This record gives sequence, C-alpha cells and structure tokens, in this order.
Amino acid sequence: MSWFSMLLHWIVSGVALAITAALVPGFRLRGFGTALVASLLLAAINFFVRPILDFLTFPFTVLTLGLFVFVVDAIVLRLCAAFMEDFEISNWLSAILGAVILALTSGFLHYIAI
Repeated sequence: MSWFSMLLHWIVSGVALAITAALVPGFRLRGFGTALVASLLLAAINFFVRPILDFLTFPFTVLTLGLFVFVVDAIVLRLCAAFMEDFEISNWLSAILGAVILALTSGFLHYIAI
C-alpha cells in the first residue's frame, strides 16, 4: 500500500467520523482535526484491543447472529473517546448508534473514494 493510499484512507475515515458526529446526538467532535486524530486512535485500538474483545465476546456474537459486533464497535468508540479530550460520547445508545452509522458511512465513502 502506497503512502498516498494510506493518506487517502485516513482522510476518508476522518470524514466518515465527522459525518457520524454530525448525525448522531450525543456523539461530539470538536472539529475535523479531532476527527483525524480520533481515526488514528481508532485504528490503533482496533489493531491492539479489538482482537481481544472479539475473542471474549465471540459467544455473544454467535448468539446474536453477528449483531453484537456493533456493541464491540461501541466499546472501541467509547475507549477512543475516553482517551481524547475533544471527543465525547454521552451514553451507550449514542455509541451503538454511532457504531452503526460509522460502519455504513465509512463503508460507503471507502467504496466511493478508494
């Protein structure tokens, strides 16, 4: 993967996060710069913490036919918000709704742009 491709992926992820913050009540970012930093932190959390969460929650994911993945995504988003000062998620409902909207928005934008 070239540096340009990684840069484009990072910017598209930041845009998806900013759109999610604009659409979901209780999901707040202070600006596009915060969205870019948050997308980097989300990538790191997804790389280091997500495999452990997936392993621990696998039975719930199977029982819910995969829908528990959005709860795991919400946990990852809340972890990211806990580490950042300018990123706030007010409750679990906002986190779960944000996870769903972020997955849809990010998937669509990456399909269009990359």
